[in-house]
Amino acid sequence: MPPTLTTRTGGQIAPIIPALAALRCQVFRDWPYLYDGDEAYERRYLRIYADSPRAAVIVATDGDEIVGASTCLPLTDETDAVTAPFLARRIDPARVFYFGESVLREDHRGRGTGVAFFAAREAHARASSVCDFAAFASVIRPPDHPARPSGHTGLDAFWTRRGYTRRDGLICHMAWKDVGDAAETEKPLVFWMKSLTGAPLP
Repeated sequence: MPPTLTTRTGGQIAPIIPALAALRCQVFRDWPYLYDGDEAYERRYLRIYADSPRAAVIVATDGDEIVGASTCLPLTDETDAVTAPFLARRIDPARVFYFGESVLREDHRGRGTGVAFFAAREAHARASSVCDFAAFASVIRPPDHPARPSGHTGLDAFWTRRGYTRRDGLICHMAWKDVGDAAETEKPLVFWMKSLTGAPLP
């Protein structure tokens, strides 16, 4: 059976931040993020969702255990690093609902939860805002990266089937320490967008 999904907002988010931080460090350690995570940093980062009145975390549970989560909030509540590429392209951040990250334990994948995460976030964005667009970012890794798994095809086809379009002109940069590295390095991330209202993509 697939995990059970619930949408948490406001004061429902803060109590689960420690569990979410641990899960993010576990899942993002794998390709393509290779994130050598820091749970204390993750707990501080996740406060952005607890502090944003219109943010939501879609939580996947198996019994009482959190096995996955997917985040979203208005782009206006995001960091400058995320909003800057939109401002540079004269895209009003107030028109965009940003889908942060989705994490799901490997033993619970392949049961439709990824599709459900997108549907739940889009439903929340439509119910809590008048944003025209949903957007998320994915890390760009070179094709010859030594850690790339053999035969890896990525999620581009999955995102395209959900109605998202890769916007190669929208790039942001974030820094984190890869597994096995001694220090943080900056990585490019490309945004994908979808219209929530029928408005043409900018």
